[in-house]
Amino acid sequence: MSNTTEQFILRKAALSEIPQIWNILQDAIEQRRQDGSTQWQDGYPNELTIENDIKNGYAYVLTENESILCYAAIIFDKEPAYEEIQGKWLTNGDYAVVHRVAASKLAKGKGIATKLFKNIEDVCLTNNIHSIKVDTNFDNIPMLKILDKLNYTYCGEVFFRGSARKAFEKKLV
Repeated sequence: MSNTTEQFILRKAALSEIPQIWNILQDAIEQRRQDGSTQWQDGYPNELTIENDIKNGYAYVLTENESILCYAAIIFDKEPAYEEIQGKWLTNGDYAVVHRVAASKLAKGKGIATKLFKNIEDVCLTNNIHSIKVDTNFDNIPMLKILDKLNYTYCGEVFFRGSARKAFEKKLV
């Protein structure tokens, strides 16, 4: 058995990976349901969402030894819903938006979402983006814990598809 160190790689997703990504998202949708969360219980996100993310260049996967452990949409563009915040963002300049974060149940307990966000920070800095903005449901406790652990600042509420979401920002240095 070889002694290889864990090698996590964040890269853009390919259309051929939609089935694997969809499986990971379905696990996350089911986990939200089991946790009693209303997030993602209305048919969104779905396979078409992933396909559109890939076509728009937003879809990223975190892999370990070629296995997809995590999915996220990383958008280096303005998020229209973020223009109207009930509260105040930390910054007004360019930012990356992270949507649709989902980790494989095979990666549970590995701190994989934390590794994902650390990798996203690196991608942002490489692209000279010094702010990440994220929103999540009030009842998505795992995500709220991750954002707290990674020192995201609660900035207020934004509205998506008719419901209020907690909005966070992290300034990168």
